[in-house]
Amino acid sequence: MPIEQSERERDRPAGAGGVLVIPVDALVIVPIRNAVLFPGMILPLTISREQAIHAAQQAVKAESPVGILLQRNAEAEAPAGDDLFDVGTVASILRYVTLPDSTHVIVCQGEQRFRVTEYLPAYPFPVARIVRIEEPAESDREIEARLIRLRERALEVLHFMPQISQELIHAVKSIGQPGALADLVASITEIKTADRQNVLEAVDLPTRLDVVLDCLLQRLEVLRLSREIDERTKASMDQHQREYLLREQLKSIQKELGEGEAGNALEIEGLRKAIGEAQMPEEVASQANKELKRLERMSDGSAEYSMIRAYLDWLVELPWREPEPDRIEMAEARRILEADHFGLEQVKKRIVEFLAVRKLNPNGHGPILCFVGPPGVGKTSLGQSIARALGRRFVRASLGGVHDEAEIRGHRRTYIGA
Repeated sequence: MPIEQSERERDRPAGAGGVLVIPVDALVIVPIRNAVLFPGMILPLTISREQAIHAAQQAVKAESPVGILLQRNAEAEAPAGDDLFDVGTVASILRYVTLPDSTHVIVCQGEQRFRVTEYLPAYPFPVARIVRIEEPAESDREIEARLIRLRERALEVLHFMPQISQELIHAVKSIGQPGALADLVASITEIKTADRQNVLEAVDLPTRLDVVLDCLLQRLEVLRLSREIDERTKASMDQHQREYLLREQLKSIQKELGEGEAGNALEIEGLRKAIGEAQMPEEVASQANKELKRLERMSDGSAEYSMIRAYLDWLVELPWREPEPDRIEMAEARRILEADHFGLEQVKKRIVEFLAVRKLNPNGHGPILCFVGPPGVGKTSLGQSIARALGRRFVRASLGGVHDEAEIRGHRRTYIGA
C-alpha cells in the first residue's frame, strides 16, 4: 500500500472483516419507497435492491446507525443524491431477517432527524455526510393550544380506526411533548406519504403541528363522508331485506289462503313489462309502478283490484311516445281526402285549410277539429285520412257510453265505486 493516500481513499479505508469505514460525520443511506420513519417510531422495512441490501448489511456489521431517506421517485431502481429527499431519520437496526424466499427485512427504530450535506463517492451504496437536527424544546401558550387541538382531532380520527390498539390511543392521550405527539400521529394515521415527508421536514414546532392538523382535518372529512355513505348503504340494504322478508311472508299467506304461491305473478309481471315498454314520462311511470305495487299486495277478489287493473291497462294503452313530425304535402292531402271520401266538399275544404295553417305555422297553437254527427257519417274515417295525410299514426280512444266528464277527469279514481 502506498504511504500517501488520496482524499477519496482516506474517506473509504478498508476495515476489519471486509467492513468499509464510514467517516464519523457520515451515514450509510438506505433509500425507501412510500414510507417515512419518524424519530421514536419502529418500522419494519422490506428491502430487495442489491444496493439497499449491501447498505443494511454494512450497518449491521459495523453496528452503526443508518440514514433512512424517502425516494422522490418511487420507480428509481438505483436512486442517487437527486433522487432522495434531503431530510430523513437516523435509525438503528434492531433486527435483520432473511426470509426463506430471499426477502430481506430490517426492523428500524428512528432516533433523530438529519439533513444531508453531501454524498460521498466511490462507495457501493449511498453514503452521505449529515447534520443531525436537534428537536426544539420551545413551549408557549400557542403551542399548547395547538397541542390540545391536535390531540382532540387525532382521537377523533382514531375513533374511525377500530384496528388501532388501545396502547396507541393511550400514548396519544399521554404524550406531552408537541413534537413527539405530531410525529406519532403522522405515523399512525392514514395520510399521504408526501404529507408525512412534509411533517418530517417541519423542524419548527408550530409549523409541524399545523401541517399534521391540516392532514387530520382532511382525513376527518373523508372518514365522515365514508361513514355517511356506509350508513345510507346499510339502511338501504336493511330496507330491501325487510321488503324481501315481507314479500316472502305475503306469498306464504296467499298460499295458505289458496290464492296461489305467487298470487297474480304472471299478470303483475306482464303489467310491469308493459309499463317499462310504454315510454311513459318519469312522473307517470313512477305513479304506475306505485299502483302496480298496490295491486301486487291485493287479492284478485278485492273490490279495488279490478279498478286498479283497469286503470293500469288504460295508462299502458295511452300513446306516450313522442309524436312523429308532420309531413304536410297539400297536393297529397287533397288526393287522400278525395280518394277516401266522396262529396263532403265543405268538410274537406275546412280540413285542407286547417292543414295549410299547420304547414305555415307548425309551432302555433291552432284550433282542434271537432266532427259532430250521428254514427256512420264518416267522422272516424276523416280522422284516419288526416293521419295518412300527415304521415302520423292514427290512435282511436273511444268515449262511447261516457256521459259524465268526471269519468275523464278521474272521478272514479278518487271515489272508489262511484
